[in-house]
Amino acid sequence: MNNKIVITIARQFGSGGREIGEMLAEKMKIPFYDKALIHLASKESGIDEDLFALADENAVQSFWSATTGATGIYGSRLPVFNEIPMNDKLFIIQSSTIKKLAEASSCVIVGRCADYILRSDPGALSVFIHAEEKDKINRIIHSYGVPEKEAKEIMNKTDKKRASYYNYYSGEKWGRADNYDLSVNTSAIGIEGAVSLIIKFAEIKFGETPQSIDTIHS
Repeated sequence: MNNKIVITIARQFGSGGREIGEMLAEKMKIPFYDKALIHLASKESGIDEDLFALADENAVQSFWSATTGATGIYGSRLPVFNEIPMNDKLFIIQSSTIKKLAEASSCVIVGRCADYILRSDPGALSVFIHAEEKDKINRIIHSYGVPEKEAKEIMNKTDKKRASYYNYYSGEKWGRADNYDLSVNTSAIGIEGAVSLIIKFAEIKFGETPQSIDTIHS
């Protein structure tokens, strides 16, 4: 069995998804990628990092209408790279970076449609992290020091943006259970419980303990 494992994490804002990703990477002694993906994609492409930051998990128009000939705005042909809108170019570049990271070694990747991008990778495990609204709001209040009303507004806007980005680029539904290997409610089992569950699930999914996971039992 290939011992390389890549855990992708999609998450509701305030559910603790990023924290879970960091803890997983630390326990498994593998790289963690979130905002660092922007820097790597910028370095690889030569495109200003600020452009990637502005486009980060933001969608402008239908990616599929721009890249599929049947109903797309480009008619019956696929557009060449230079004809694709900038946000879509950045997504394609970032997708390439994600694939290269996944090919290189085990890692944890948060957001950015990584589960969809790596859907054909036999060593990938996709996870969706969610939580009860009150728990998400409390985490946002304590993490960012904002009032409850503002926390709820930030939560809703961020999740709407993430859903739009995912739906737009994948053609799938963000947060829909059958788009992920595992869906975890942190209100039910907490952050550390989620980390333990994901590791156990990975052991079961891959049929034996991958070498990278085995280090946490030694």
